[in-house]
Formats: sequence, structure tokens, C-alpha cells
Amino acid sequence: MKTSPVTSADLRASVLAVPPMPRNADGSINPAANRQLLDHLRAGRVTTFMYGGNANFYNLGVAELARVVDALEPLLVEHDWLIPSVGADFGKAAEQIDLLRERAFPTAMVLPLRFPASPAGVASGIGKLASRYGRPVIAYVKDEGYIDNADLAALVQEGSVCAVKYAIVREDARKDPVLADLVNRMGPDLIISGIGERPVIDHFRTFGLRAFTSGSTCVAPALSNKIREALHAGDDQTAAATRELFIALEDARDKYSPIRILHAAVQIAGIAATGPIGEFLSVIEDPKVLALLKGVAEELLALNRAEVTRTEPLAV
Repeated sequence: MKTSPVTSADLRASVLAVPPMPRNADGSINPAANRQLLDHLRAGRVTTFMYGGNANFYNLGVAELARVVDALEPLLVEHDWLIPSVGADFGKAAEQIDLLRERAFPTAMVLPLRFPASPAGVASGIGKLASRYGRPVIAYVKDEGYIDNADLAALVQEGSVCAVKYAIVREDARKDPVLADLVNRMGPDLIISGIGERPVIDHFRTFGLRAFTSGSTCVAPALSNKIREALHAGDDQTAAATRELFIALEDARDKYSPIRILHAAVQIAGIAATGPIGEFLSVIEDPKVLALLKGVAEELLALNRAEVTRTEPLAV
């Protein structure tokens, strides 16, 4: 398991998977199912696991976070990197940071609090959390006006923030003045494209980003990794063609619920039994949506298996 300080090379080395967290019927973490999901990701050469919204870390209590990360850590192998999340409110994040300080994870992501919050208050709070942790944190920016770019760049400069997950959705990802300004202030190396496969080519080519997160990689990690490798090789044609394979699942996530659809897709595809989704969220139950999702998830998984077979070394 990675325990060393975070570098830009770490961010580029794998797609940053944002997986759901399989649970037992009583809502507790299911280690066996989580192991199946992590094994599936590794088979597609995805080894970074960022547990946040898709795993419903927003609704984990303080003691519960400790139980969850202590159950996940034994599932990791040598080159895996696990990134837990804290918050979203400051009080809970601070107490969770205290627990994580006793563990070897090199960073944690601070989930964004939309209300009550102000840009200057968010900047101050993130800085205090990093100081309390004794390690830099990852800032998660989902909304314009959440934090001022100048303050965010200053947090990076002072060592309080080691990366920024940038996830403001734009109608045209190439036209994003907030991202352009942020890159101008802090450079692209520590900014993660945080909205999956759909905008990643534009984020790489227009703004120079070099890392991206994905939820749908949990269904097709080999294909998501193929996009990563193609982008780093300058092969936009392969990246674009491979990205198209994800659009049906991404469309379903955008239409119905990014978190709930992914949670269902992993189970429907037969990758792992995800069970309940955690408090304040409910699983997808609409038969029509589930039928649509079954076709989409199974097709994407079949394409992923073909890619794994294609890239496996020949036996000698």
C-alpha cells in the first residue's frame, strides 16, 4: 500500500477509481465483495482507489470511517493507493482526520460542503484540516464559487493541499474560465480531471491536465486505462474511440443518479454484490431503469473482457 508523500507522478500512474462500497444487508462493509471489486479493477491495471461520493462517505460517521478504512486496508496489495474522504462538514472532518492521523494513508480528500459555507471559510477550513492532519489533503471542487482560485493555489503552494479534484461540469468542457484560471495560478500537474471519461480528452488537451478520476472504470477498468495510456501517448483517436464505449453508462448516470446507477451497475454486471448504498441514499428499484442498465453494464463489461484478453501477454 502506498504510504509515501503524494506526487504528480502518483496521480498520473493510474486512473483514480472512485468506486462504490459494497455493503452487507445491515449496511456494514462487505470485505469479500470489496475484494472482488478491487481485484476487478487491478485486472484492468487500475490501482488507485479514491473513496468518496460513490461510496457514500458523505454519510459515514466518525467511528464508522475508522471501521471502514480498517476493513479496506487488508484488501490492498503492494502498489495500491487508497484515498479515504472526510467531511463534508468541518467538525466531522476534523474528528475523522484525527483517526486517519493514526493510520498510514498519505492523504485524504475533503468532501465539499455546499451549505453553510463561504469561499474564504472553505479555504481557512481546509488549511486547518491539513495542519491538524500533519499531511496535505486533496481539495474537491464541484461548484463555482466554492473556493477562490487564489486561495486554493496558496494552499497548494504552502503544502496544505497536494492535489485538486476538479469537477465543475460545463456544457463545453473546452470553455471553462475557472479551470483555465486555476491552471494559470498553480499549473496543471496537481489538478485531477474529476468528472470521468466524458470531459477528460478536453481537460488534457485544452488545459494540460494529466490525471483523471472515473466511476465507470469500476465496470471497465481496462478500457478506462486504455484512455489514460492513449492520452499520455498523444493518441487522441484511440482515446476518443474508447471513450465512446462509456457514454451509454455515463448517460444513464447523468439521467438517473451518478452514485446510485454506478452502485447498481457493478452488481448487475456480476462484478460484486454491492448491497444497500448507505444512509440518505436508496438503491435503484425501477424495473425499466434496471433493465436498461443491465444491457449497458453487461455490454461494457464484455468489451472490457475483450480488452483484457487482447492485452494479456502470450503464454510461452
